Amino acid sequence: MILHYKCPSCGSDMSFNADSGELSCLSCGRHENIESYPEELKRMTFSEDEANEYHCENCGAVLITEAETTATRCGFCGAGVVIADRLSGHLAPAKVIPFTISREEAMKAFIKWCRKGLLTPKGFMTADRIKSVTGIYVPFWLFDLNSKVQVNAVCTKVRTYTQGDYIYTETNYFDAFRDINLDYVKIPVDASEKMNDGLMDKLEPYPYEQLKDFKTPYLAGYIAEKYNYTDEELLPRAKDKISDYIESYIRSTLLGYHSVNYSNKQIDTRNVNSYYVLLPVWMVSYDYNRSEHIFAMNGQTGKVVGKPPISAGKVAMWFSGITAGTFIILKCASFMMGGGFW
Repeated sequence: MILHYKCPSCGSDMSFNADSGELSCLSCGRHENIESYPEELKRMTFSEDEANEYHCENCGAVLITEAETTATRCGFCGAGVVIADRLSGHLAPAKVIPFTISREEAMKAFIKWCRKGLLTPKGFMTADRIKSVTGIYVPFWLFDLNSKVQVNAVCTKVRTYTQGDYIYTETNYFDAFRDINLDYVKIPVDASEKMNDGLMDKLEPYPYEQLKDFKTPYLAGYIAEKYNYTDEELLPRAKDKISDYIESYIRSTLLGYHSVNYSNKQIDTRNVNSYYVLLPVWMVSYDYNRSEHIFAMNGQTGKVVGKPPISAGKVAMWFSGITAGTFIILKCASFMMGGGFW
């Protein structure tokens, strides 16, 4: 089943507008509020045949998609389409954070980010080699986790004092026990096998107060994918993401001791709730020095992540500047200590 969103005024295709947060018609300028979008304004075309092909309602062309694709654009006429049967049942997202940064704003933000690269090659900083900027709704699982922690530790407090001609060191030992209950909400883990996990993690945080009940019009005009991994499969990654926070919290309850040696530590983390959401990401493909560099931008906050190329010449100049500065400081210090010139 293919969904097209047609303008009730002129019949042209409508797509989601990141600036207004509404469906927008580029032809006549009409806007439709998605939250109150009436069903009768939505023209649905059933065009799935036995070969599981999908056809564009506008031009009839076959839509070439991968199995994970849930929203795309027709490669011939550019119409935005949503493949609704890939968003039903257990594949239906519970929530979505819509784009608030438009494609034009994303390009401007990326160019500004490039110019801040102090160690990038001069040619890279001009940001005129952008191959593509693609808005993608990436599938994530959000986890609400609970950790029950029990810790036994032997802790010491050391005191040094002088009495007469002797210096004494006194060590007191303490048996410490901690029974901790920790709750973590909305721990995000991307569920797409195509996306680089490191990039997706660095895009955090998302403004989860902007989560909205999922409606297919939010996807119109963008690319979207369904999840490749279930919440059960991704639970170990979610637990791993909070492991450092748990350890940090345990340490915070044992401050004031000179040493802490754990004799027992039990951490039981369980999934209280998990739900499937779509989060907005601008993917930027950048061609530099005959190599493709991939960057990602948070479609809500504008945060850019990626690994830009580094100029070996600038790095050498940077290190030589540090070395020269250190030499000057040392020279001045020697002069002051010697009380004269060399």
